Amino acid sequence: MAEAILETSGLTKEFRGFVAVDGVDLRVQPGTIHALIGPNGAGKTTCFNLLTKFLQPTRGTIHYKGRDITGLAAADIARLGLVRSFQISAVFPHLTVLENVRLALQRARGGSFDFWRSEKVLTVYDDRARALLDDVGLTDYVNDPAVELPYGRKRALEIATTLALDPEMLLLDEPTAGMTHEDVDRTVALIKRIRANRTILMVEHNLSVVEGLCDTITVLTRGSVLAEGNYATVSKNPDVIAAYLGTQDA
Repeated sequence: MAEAILETSGLTKEFRGFVAVDGVDLRVQPGTIHALIGPNGAGKTTCFNLLTKFLQPTRGTIHYKGRDITGLAAADIARLGLVRSFQISAVFPHLTVLENVRLALQRARGGSFDFWRSEKVLTVYDDRARALLDDVGLTDYVNDPAVELPYGRKRALEIATTLALDPEMLLLDEPTAGMTHEDVDRTVALIKRIRANRTILMVEHNLSVVEGLCDTITVLTRGSVLAEGNYATVSKNPDVIAAYLGTQDA
């Protein structure tokens, strides 16, 4: 087995005695799409927040590319190439689609956001921004204000701005949540396109999406790992079936 790009050991998060994540050992192999699934309250998003350091673990360690990142801040994690999206779309609503991606590309200029300079300074990023928008199917929307995009297109824009950070590993939190069937299909196709030369870890409720996309699935319940394997393996696991039985997300 190849060395994991992301690995946790005994990852635990307690909130005043409530154990939200309980001793999770996770290994994500490079170049794969790996899903975290489980019924509501299983600890998936808390685990995501621990991995990207929006929360600090109570116990346990996190290693990325062999480096212990347990004590690093969220911004430092992103600079290492481990970048996440959020369940709620996070774009600048009154900027155009192109401007949103261009703003993300400004990171290359360092700490300066150039608010006091002419907008022409930033046009150097236009070609790259348009290429990213083409990758996510937003070529026809470049001059539209982000607020006017349909929900599914906003999620595509968020992924484009995330890709502008040139992540080696991408963490997607509920990428198809709240989408129409058409938008789900479009997002699945998008994730398949952007997986080249990247590792993707995703939280996802839609099991048909997981089945069609993911190489490895880790099932959480009550904060602990219940099962792991490919879809064919975990979908037949009686403990997994019992954990999902009667839930709307199954």
